[in-house]
Amino acid sequence: MTPPTPTTRADTPPVPPAADSRIVPRRVQDPAVGAREGRPAQTGLPVQGEAAGLRRALGNHRLLVLVVSVVLTVAVVAGSTAVGTSGVSVGDALRVLWLRVAGGTIEPEFVQAYGIVADLRLPRALLALAAGAGLSVAGAVMQGLLRNPLVSPFTLGVSPAAAFGASLAILLGGGGVASSNPLVILSALVAAGLVTMLVLGLASARKMAVATLLLLGIAVTQLFEALTAGLQYVANENTLQAIVRWTLGSVNDATWNEVRIMGAVVVVLLPLLLWFAKDMNAIAFAGDDAARSLGVNVTVVRVGLILVSVLLASVAVSLCGVIGFVGLVGPHIARLIIGADHQYLLPLSALSGGVLLVAADTIGRTVVAPSVVPVGIVVAMLGAPVFIYLIMTRRAAK
Repeated sequence: MTPPTPTTRADTPPVPPAADSRIVPRRVQDPAVGAREGRPAQTGLPVQGEAAGLRRALGNHRLLVLVVSVVLTVAVVAGSTAVGTSGVSVGDALRVLWLRVAGGTIEPEFVQAYGIVADLRLPRALLALAAGAGLSVAGAVMQGLLRNPLVSPFTLGVSPAAAFGASLAILLGGGGVASSNPLVILSALVAAGLVTMLVLGLASARKMAVATLLLLGIAVTQLFEALTAGLQYVANENTLQAIVRWTLGSVNDATWNEVRIMGAVVVVLLPLLLWFAKDMNAIAFAGDDAARSLGVNVTVVRVGLILVSVLLASVAVSLCGVIGFVGLVGPHIARLIIGADHQYLLPLSALSGGVLLVAADTIGRTVVAPSVVPVGIVVAMLGAPVFIYLIMTRRAAK
């Protein structure tokens, strides 16, 4: 007896699944896309309307933070120009600021206060503001492109190299060369640029980790500090005094010409850096491979923007000397307030670094008045504990 043949129903169409049991494919966000836009990567994509509304709300909030920060910066600068023994009030300082911007008639009884603020205190405060902004923006760019919060122009040896270049120009000029002299600025820029290419070239050739890069920067810092000390040893009395000013960092005897130079550098280079903010976001948040997948030329962007940040730091050092921790602390303050998106981080870093340097200069002028503590010393005393805290918290996180 033959077994029954199983019946097949090839002509029967398949039964479609129920409507409520259909599997809808889930759209997954590319983590690199979120990184380029300055927001963390997500595993799922929310509704487009909700995402757009969230971005608008965050953008409005950040713009409000920037506007408030600008107002606070103006208040800090005005307060700094009003601090002193001459009896100039904050209202007088704001009036001088308005007269410098909009022009107007100066009454005879206001001439003395105008001279004190406009010729002495205001250039000093504005130079500190512009130099602090330049150093802080340079630090933010380096930290983002190298993906390490401990990187700054000082820790990579850029600032000590620029100080050596400026000191060498002063020594060759016999001590009578002004800080705004193009020779001093060019010498500082060349020294800092050569050191940057050396450090980054060695790091790229040896495929160094960022921690090793920091150690290399520390070695370069020690080398150029020793070279600067050697210049001090062979300098005469007048030249030695001028070189020591660079090693300590100071905005004493600031002039309007120096303010124009530093301000012009910041005003020109900051928009250039903001133009590449999304590229920096992609490199900083998603890494090199994901950034390349988005069409970012990582090598060109990294080297080019680091050279721009070196230019910012070099001009600041040539005018104000070595000011160590502004490029480290300023970006961290801004990042805590507004987040890590470079479209907003860079402007707030400029404001926070400028306010930090203006506040440090004001403290240095008042804490042991009538003597003046160089601003580099005050910033180092404030920045060193923050640097130690960052190192300890980073190690604890690991």
